[in-house]
Amino acid sequence: MRRAHRVEQVRAAEAELMARLPEGTLMQRAAAGLAATCARLLTRRRGRVYGSRVVVLAGSGDNGGDALYAGAVLARRGARVTAVLLAPGRAHADGLAALRAARGRVVLEQEVGLADFSRADLVLDGIVGIGGRGGLRPEAEPYARAGRRGVVVAVDVPSGVDADTGEVTGPALRADVTVCFGTYKPGLLIDPGASYAGAVQLVGIGLELPTAEVEALQHAEVAALLPVPGAESDKYRRGVVGVAAGSATYPGAALLAVAGALHGGAGAVRYVGTAAEEVVRRFPEVLVTEGGPAGAGRVQAWVVGPGGGEGARQALGEALASDVPVLVDADGLTELGRLGPQALAGRTAPTLLTPHTGEAARLLAGAEAGDSAPPAADDLAASRLATARRLAAAYRATVLLKGSTTVIADPGGAVRVNPTGTSWLATAGSGDVLAGLAGSLLATGLPVLDAASVAAYLHGLAGRHPAGAGGVLDVAGAAGAPVTALQVAAALPVVWREVRASAEE
Repeated sequence: MRRAHRVEQVRAAEAELMARLPEGTLMQRAAAGLAATCARLLTRRRGRVYGSRVVVLAGSGDNGGDALYAGAVLARRGARVTAVLLAPGRAHADGLAALRAARGRVVLEQEVGLADFSRADLVLDGIVGIGGRGGLRPEAEPYARAGRRGVVVAVDVPSGVDADTGEVTGPALRADVTVCFGTYKPGLLIDPGASYAGAVQLVGIGLELPTAEVEALQHAEVAALLPVPGAESDKYRRGVVGVAAGSATYPGAALLAVAGALHGGAGAVRYVGTAAEEVVRRFPEVLVTEGGPAGAGRVQAWVVGPGGGEGARQALGEALASDVPVLVDADGLTELGRLGPQALAGRTAPTLLTPHTGEAARLLAGAEAGDSAPPAADDLAASRLATARRLAAAYRATVLLKGSTTVIADPGGAVRVNPTGTSWLATAGSGDVLAGLAGSLLATGLPVLDAASVAAYLHGLAGRHPAGAGGVLDVAGAAGAPVTALQVAAALPVVWREVRASAEE
């Protein structure tokens, strides 16, 4: 599990620890871990640290001090280290003295610094620390635009990225590797900040931290949550998921949602909608019921909305009137945006909303009708963490906000971000598969936050590995290649087994 803490929490934990340690110990721990990572990178790239060209971009404060101390360690190992001081009058005095004592070079002229930056084998970004807000300052901005041949290592957070939110509101320096201290920061896990962070490596420095507000599951946690039938299980004990999806305009949405539901662990899938004939032809194991959710019979969770067209409003109303978890997607979200949060008032069973940012904008417009202007989808995408939390609070529901980083937020404040996935999942029908998968996990009895998190995790892995389950599809697929929604659904059993096998090793 990756756990991320807000800057305020990190600062408090640092202050408590520093009060018990000799002065400078915490910075030395951080610098030692940072230098060790840099040494490994240089050895991997050049075969050795000795003779490597290293540039330290040092701003003011402790972040610059961490970078300067790490530069001093590398200089003592024979690297040719140059420190570029971007705030000369406020550079960390002890860190600067350590670098000079190690025979490091110090420059103030930006033209010289930019030339060194472009030629360096490794650059340490110590411009702005976790307390920074907004984009790079004018004196640092040229480094974000300059070409470079070496690897850039960010110190705790890439400069220009908001550590708490991942927001990037101006120029930022893109890193290849980010070394963070004590704990992950939310902005390293959530786009757009995550796309600037590169590979993130955690260095422990002994902080005692409270419960994390943001988490990212890994294989072990997902494997522990996967439902496994017992010796006495039958299809009803495993759970029945109801799928109300598809229309004359979008019949394929029904097939894709059902395909996802069949691979989510529930014992049976019950379909209602206009595509019953096509669903049974493709998936003969599916139970088909005429009419809407109200007369469908026994289910433990509903999936409503994928491709639902004009019938989505009635299906949504009937599903929400039930006392089982309901997942609302696609056209169901459009209808919910028109109705507003009052449509969920009085529900005692969980509700899971699965919007992309365009649908999130419509939902917020329905919830915040008194605002002067509806929110713009691009603005919501730029502040994904805040958007997911805002929606969860407005609708008192769990929200799975889809996108480059999928963010899951519940109304109690818990947040998870999904570390898997690929941009190739931005393809027609992919979201229908995800909805069916998550609904099936809900039907097995998983709590809504867990069901949404596991579904996003498996769906992301399947998008990277669309090889087909058990040879069903004879289609080559790999990360970095186009993938169809049906390939994603077919790969779900493959990644399910891989996750369980990895956790058992």
